[in-house]
Amino acid sequence: MALLPILEFPDPRLRTKAALIEAAEVTTPAFQELIDNMFLTMYDAPGIGLAATQVDVHKRFMVIDVSEEKNEPHVFINPEIVAKDGGRVYQEGCLSVPGIFADVTRADTITVKYLDRNGQEQQMEAGDVLATCIQHEMDHLDGKLFIDYLSPLKREMVRKKLAKQRKHVA
Repeated sequence: MALLPILEFPDPRLRTKAALIEAAEVTTPAFQELIDNMFLTMYDAPGIGLAATQVDVHKRFMVIDVSEEKNEPHVFINPEIVAKDGGRVYQEGCLSVPGIFADVTRADTITVKYLDRNGQEQQMEAGDVLATCIQHEMDHLDGKLFIDYLSPLKREMVRKKLAKQRKHVA
């Protein structure tokens, strides 16, 4: 297994819309290894979710584990939200926008259809942090970032802060 490089804003590849995955690809050894590498990368970062887009793989899947013990891994392939309910504000961060946190309003509960890592169709109702994380990662698959929900002024402040952070690292 190997750690994968995580793209960071403003990398234009983060804006790429991910393509659907053919069911036959899901069970291939290469795809299974990619899933494992994404979990390894997510846990190492550390994060609670990682979309394929963030590691420059423009296929429609993501890995998530919101458990404290990091023992409840979920793989969502070709996810589709089929129902949403309520709304709440949650402070979000992102591995592709390091060190930045902002309040984002999302559905409180969702129902999502997807293929699991074995290529089996699943449906899950999710709430709280899991619902927020699923919606956040699905945005990545559509080329959106959580900072897109911010005002243009706040987004520009984020861009400048990240540029300043990169200068200090270099």
